[in-house]
Amino acid sequence: MGHPVERESGAAARSELPPGQRLQRGWPVTHYGPVPKFRPERWEFRIFGATADGDKHTWDHEEFTALPYTTVVADLHCVTKFSMTGAEWGGIPARTILDLAPPAPDVTHVMVWAEYGFSSNLRLADFASDRAIFATHKDGELLTAEHGFPVRLIVPHLYAWKGPKWVRGVEYMTADRRGFWEERGYHNIGDPWQEQRYSYQEEPGDGPEL
Repeated sequence: MGHPVERESGAAARSELPPGQRLQRGWPVTHYGPVPKFRPERWEFRIFGATADGDKHTWDHEEFTALPYTTVVADLHCVTKFSMTGAEWGGIPARTILDLAPPAPDVTHVMVWAEYGFSSNLRLADFASDRAIFATHKDGELLTAEHGFPVRLIVPHLYAWKGPKWVRGVEYMTADRRGFWEERGYHNIGDPWQEQRYSYQEEPGDGPEL
């Protein structure tokens, strides 16, 4: 497992923040709805949709946590304007999932599905980033239930809502469609460095074709 890392503070940390963000001490709990109860005997991670072989791929909790583990040191930027810098995220790289269950050649986007039917859409290129990780740990410790245990997606270069808590699977898609928050007025892409917070800021091509 990885070890906790020290975070930068003061002007150095603030200078690294995207526009409109503020440095956060600690890790606030932000989510919509109740915290799901984890039942390991029922838990399953699945890849479905437009897979290269046409099949659904599944892992139970023991199989999923046995996949190759790595760590990524990355910031987390919440659309509510707080940023947490220098966290060490440990888990399974999104690239590993793509390698084990490849998408069909015409896949352009994914929908990440979580408990209670929560969803978030991503461009395939964002999901395939070398720094995107299905995190099971933060700073060497298991995630708490409130922060997404047993697994949450971290996509450091996008706002945090693009990486749902309590992930249960990924759908490969050949066309884009909006996820839970995107349907409720959040930006379809969610790049914090461009301050893409809300759908009214979208440019042509940022959202799904109507």
